[in-house]
Amino acid sequence: MDYFKSIFKRIEGLNVLIIGDVMVDSYQWGRVERISPEAPVPICTVEKVENRLGGAGNVALNIKAMGANPILASVIGNDYNGEVLSELMKKEAMTIDGILRSESRTTTIKTRIIGNNAQMLRVDKEITSDLSVEDEKLFLDTVFATLDKKRIDVIIFQDYDKGVITEKIIDTVVAWAKERNIPTCVDPKHKNFSFYKNVTLFKPNLKELKEGLKIENLKPTKENLIDAALLLRDKQKIEKVFITLSEYGVFLADYSKVKAEIVMLPTNVRKIADVSGAGDTVISLASLCLALKMKSEDIAKISNLAGGLVCEEVGVVPVNKERLYRELLAL
Repeated sequence: MDYFKSIFKRIEGLNVLIIGDVMVDSYQWGRVERISPEAPVPICTVEKVENRLGGAGNVALNIKAMGANPILASVIGNDYNGEVLSELMKKEAMTIDGILRSESRTTTIKTRIIGNNAQMLRVDKEITSDLSVEDEKLFLDTVFATLDKKRIDVIIFQDYDKGVITEKIIDTVVAWAKERNIPTCVDPKHKNFSFYKNVTLFKPNLKELKEGLKIENLKPTKENLIDAALLLRDKQKIEKVFITLSEYGVFLADYSKVKAEIVMLPTNVRKIADVSGAGDTVISLASLCLALKMKSEDIAKISNLAGGLVCEEVGVVPVNKERLYRELLAL
């Protein structure tokens, strides 16, 4: 009890820079009682509309829910949804200093239609091309202006393949962090997968790992995952390879010591309502634990438990700190 109390207390003093694709998660909640006469589709009568921070914004919400200070750095459009996103950040008492508004971008919005508490449809509006050379330079300037203002304890790259994170941004920020012994954590997607080199912790899920390493028949066995993690270590000089395996749990290979430390934990049995956002929660908790220099086993244990907790809620939601604490004690 004292150990976990100490951890949760120390988390409250951390500053976390989150670089990545931020978006608006919009939910239209309603009820379904009949089928449309126009086509064989259900009619959802919307009763409530709710906008939330999504993408890298959900990572920021998880960081904030744990009591730490999130600092978001992203590029959004100079449009209506950009205003919505800025207002959502202000309501959460988050600084918008790291947000660059671009005339050439569209603010990503994901609209989920939820009828009778089940997601029926998602509609996305977005641009996924890389930043222009001009926006890339302006964004790097914005990131480093942010880094100059605050002590940063850990940096998260939250990548959704929406174009905000580029190879140059990765290389520049990772080199800066490495010089200052600031850990870097990555939640990757396909496009930039191989560009993440010399990072501290790399967290793909099994599908992303298969695509990134081009191993189609990769099975979630300890032996196969050790081979894949070694390949990542050798190719991209990654210190900790953290793989989420959905219903099979998590795997972590730590190469920071002379003898590699391997941790594989099963998932905690839960009533799953929605897996959306679980990866955001896992990378958030893993990064906080890493900033506190915790053991690999504890990083995996706490992150795995937190990721499972948010799957019990409908929609993308941050972790509940008090419930996480209680379940850690129960374990």
